[in-house]
Amino acid sequence: MVRKVAERVFSVGAIDWDRRLFDELIPLPDGTSYNSYLLMGNDKVVLLDTVDPSKEAELFANLEELGVDRIDYVVAHHAEQDHSGALPAVLRRYPMAKVVTNAKCKEFLMDLLPELEEDQFMVIEDGSRLPLGGLTLQFVFTPWVHWPETMSSYLEEEGILFSCDFFGSHTATTDLFVRDECKVLADAKRYYAEIMMPFRLQIRKNLERLAQYEIKMIAPSHGPVYDRPGLILSAYRQWISDEVEKKAVVAYVSMHGSSSRVVDVVVDRFAEKGISVSRVNLTVADLGELAMELVDAGALVMVGPYVLAGVHPTLMHTAYLVNALRPKVKALGVILSYGWGGLGAKQISGVTGSLRPEVRMELLIKGHPKDRDVAEIKALVDSMVSVLV
Repeated sequence: MVRKVAERVFSVGAIDWDRRLFDELIPLPDGTSYNSYLLMGNDKVVLLDTVDPSKEAELFANLEELGVDRIDYVVAHHAEQDHSGALPAVLRRYPMAKVVTNAKCKEFLMDLLPELEEDQFMVIEDGSRLPLGGLTLQFVFTPWVHWPETMSSYLEEEGILFSCDFFGSHTATTDLFVRDECKVLADAKRYYAEIMMPFRLQIRKNLERLAQYEIKMIAPSHGPVYDRPGLILSAYRQWISDEVEKKAVVAYVSMHGSSSRVVDVVVDRFAEKGISVSRVNLTVADLGELAMELVDAGALVMVGPYVLAGVHPTLMHTAYLVNALRPKVKALGVILSYGWGGLGAKQISGVTGSLRPEVRMELLIKGHPKDRDVAEIKALVDSMVSVLV
């Protein structure tokens, strides 16, 4: 499906309605898209990124619909295969095209796509301009959104920022531009939570860099185009800030009810103190939803039982992922229920070292919580609340 973004700018990528998992890890409840854009200058024709290899036939069908008989440049903003996977096929069909990218991305592309040759590349620097005849691309390096080599392109005449994964959202839709703002912001928040949140500080620097450009439109590599870019720019500024909400996330596993009772006490105590709570049962939860809840949460409590001599594997898996996502929580609590011993608290601490909460609390409870345990749980919650109010 070819769609017109602006004068001489076309969307020629593909919609993947049926994909439900990304990187064999990230849930895609609404599918995704692989956005590729064609710029038709007076002198040069440029393709901005390609598509996932599974969708290259759709890319070529779109190019044929536009009657594209030559491509002079293919800009590679990011080496990951959902953007670059069809690049070898594109170069076979348009052998005179040069791959325009930065030095690090070139290195990654040659590692990931061994068909590529040195002489097929044109390496550019940060701030370089590429004249196309009536259109001019300026390259803006935006590293760590979410790989070290990622960059964006700015079309000067139209004020369009082609941001690659930056500001993206995993969703399959026929809407070229954002129409349902609430839905798109929810999709973008999930995308940020799952992919961008670990690089919050680097994103802050990139946002500062982009402030010098007059951005009239943002065209990411996943999801719809923002023709009112202030929507997503404002959301990102909030997400990457140091501010947290008066909100706690309680993530738990319970085998025989002891941990569920702990969670009841934790949730009720937070509520009594005026703290909003998201209760997440990890045995049925979409981990993307957990990540979303953590974007602006001030506190996280992980609750679960031992299995044999260690923490329940589902809770350990969650702790590992939370550590990788690096949410900005100010308080972290771990409450474990055990029967006959183990080193559970140390196991959780060992995989959450990247978190830097102001308060970190741990509590072990033998069997079903008794009155003294309930008092200790409430005291733990009160200590966490102290840094949120």
